Amino acid sequence: MGDRERGMDFALTEEQHAIRAAVHDLCARFPDVYWRELDRKDEYPEGFVQELTEGGWLGCLIPEEYGGAGLGITEASIILEEINRSGGNAIAAHAQMYVMGTLLRHGSEAQKHRYLPEIARGALRLQAFAVTEPNAGSETTRIETMAVRTGDRYVVNGQKVFISRTQHSDLMLLLVRTTPYDQLSDKTRGLSVFLVELKRAVAAGQIVIQPLDVMLNHQTTQLFIEDLEVPAENLIGEEGMGFRYIIDGWNAERILIASEAIGDGRWFVDRAAAYASERVVFGRPIGANQGVQFPIAQAHARIEAADLMRYKAAWLFESGQRCGAEANMAKLLASQAGWEAANACLDAHGGYGFVREFDVERKFRETRLLMTAPISNNLVLAFLGQNVLGMPKSY
Repeated sequence: MGDRERGMDFALTEEQHAIRAAVHDLCARFPDVYWRELDRKDEYPEGFVQELTEGGWLGCLIPEEYGGAGLGITEASIILEEINRSGGNAIAAHAQMYVMGTLLRHGSEAQKHRYLPEIARGALRLQAFAVTEPNAGSETTRIETMAVRTGDRYVVNGQKVFISRTQHSDLMLLLVRTTPYDQLSDKTRGLSVFLVELKRAVAAGQIVIQPLDVMLNHQTTQLFIEDLEVPAENLIGEEGMGFRYIIDGWNAERILIASEAIGDGRWFVDRAAAYASERVVFGRPIGANQGVQFPIAQAHARIEAADLMRYKAAWLFESGQRCGAEANMAKLLASQAGWEAANACLDAHGGYGFVREFDVERKFRETRLLMTAPISNNLVLAFLGQNVLGMPKSY
């Protein structure tokens, strides 16, 4: 009987400790000044992502038979947490982990054999997932981008917004409508997922990428899709079932996002505690003042609590058990704890918290996003209220 079958164990395995240490060592080669300069120039961390890829970390969830490491969601979450705790930003590449799940669980063997080995060895990048649209927002079942079957291919027209890393990805998962909304009795049907060879589509002028000027260095874009031709063989799974497929991947996404928020939170607590212990005002370290010390300690406690929910959700996920509530709560609690730590750290630093060379303001902006994306915490609360507590639907 395997460890996970016996029950939860709060101690990390030797392999998991080794993974954390190896990622920490890799991140040490990309110090604060690296991320600070990228943020200032609004540039993609090409060197960092390349080393992550070469180390096999971005292919950690790909099974060994396809050239990956065959690790679990727990190990993936440790990798992303350590990146953020080290001062970096895992969002630059995290999609390659959770987007992979749609292809792994619902793709054909031909698709998996064609793409996964190339992704695992770094010859192809799958870092873009196009779902959100200007008129739909979080109401995914109302997307309007339409794919029409014509012989052995589909022709797609529409628009996507808030899609990250499209300029740095070879492949993209694309959610589109294949049945008009008004023809459906079950509104969760009629959507389909395609694997798009993005660079080829851009070169052909079928997809136009327009960068969005946002407060974060996330390489965020909007896409204008005109007569995009996608071979029918690039349809993932069954036509009309795409919404179910992306929901299937949301639990993994929630767990991984939670791990990033936990990593951010620990970075803030570490920085705040160190600064408060060293900074002397009125003849004593400011950390001796309860007004400075207690918010940092409170943030630490809440991060530790969120961490337990992260590991519980990951354990349930890997055990094949239902984990929607736990995955969503992990994302909710971790993002809230990370944001609380961000505020405590900024308050402790005072004016220096706004000085770029201290990196607090950069991480402050980055961690705030996780309260809103990839799903708003209000929608998480609505999910819990309706699906866990049995209250009436609120939206």
